[in-house]
Amino acid sequence: MAKFKKRTYYVKWKCIIISDNYAIRSKDLTKKFGNIIAVNNLNLKIPYGITYGLLGPNGAGKTTTVRMLNAIISPTAGTAEVVGYDIITQSKQVKINCGFLPESPGLYQKLTAKEFLEFVGELYYLPKEVISSRIEELLDIFDLEGRENDLLEGYSRGMKQKVCLCAALIQDPKMIFLDEPTSNLDPAAARMVKDLISDLAKKADKTIFICTHLLDSAEELCDLIGIIDKGELKVEGSPKEIIDSVNAKDLEDAYLKIMGVSRIEDLLAWREEVPSNMEKEKKKKKKKKK
Repeated sequence: MAKFKKRTYYVKWKCIIISDNYAIRSKDLTKKFGNIIAVNNLNLKIPYGITYGLLGPNGAGKTTTVRMLNAIISPTAGTAEVVGYDIITQSKQVKINCGFLPESPGLYQKLTAKEFLEFVGELYYLPKEVISSRIEELLDIFDLEGRENDLLEGYSRGMKQKVCLCAALIQDPKMIFLDEPTSNLDPAAARMVKDLISDLAKKADKTIFICTHLLDSAEELCDLIGIIDKGELKVEGSPKEIIDSVNAKDLEDAYLKIMGVSRIEDLLAWREEVPSNMEKEKKKKKKKKK
């Protein structure tokens, strides 16, 4: 079996070929929790081989969307196909062909990195020799060699995130979902993760779906971006298309305009208004005295 080239992140494991133009295609995808509509009539068409970013504030429906597309939770209405498989009727195939890194991944702290990855590989029913070979290559890629037999409880946050990314890649998925992949990471670790995401899309022909509220990361990494708020997709396009559509100077400016959020200078405008109002009151009092 072909080996990874060091620091290139080029994956050469056999992939399932799907004869479809879209990695994700959803139709009126909806999820309700009681009377709360978390996602409302979401329609997506995401081509293979791109990095797609779903942006929005906390509680906008990003994580719920990802969990439905991974067949972790069922939609209330509507449906979707992910890498050619229906998320309702073919949920097992969806899970086999997708890697998922949640925002707060669970790690068994009393396992070593190698033991944890062996456990994940066995969950996908991979042969032991395949698991062993892939673990060796992933540890090399993520610079974890020499620490694979250390307990995870002794790892830093950045190292734990590396292990979680290894777990998301071990079955060689065609589609990778990353929910806030750089959250709680120091700048150096965040830079490493962003470089890896970029290389996976460009060199390993992976389709990446990122949920984030970090606009600079989205502008840097994503080919297409969707902005979601209160469960509804407000706008979709390339970063440049979104910026140009509202005559903004960058993605942050565009996001604030689309969401109708005031900038900090607008929020602090009262500081200028108060002295002005005080001056007016003083003038009125002077006129009364005269």
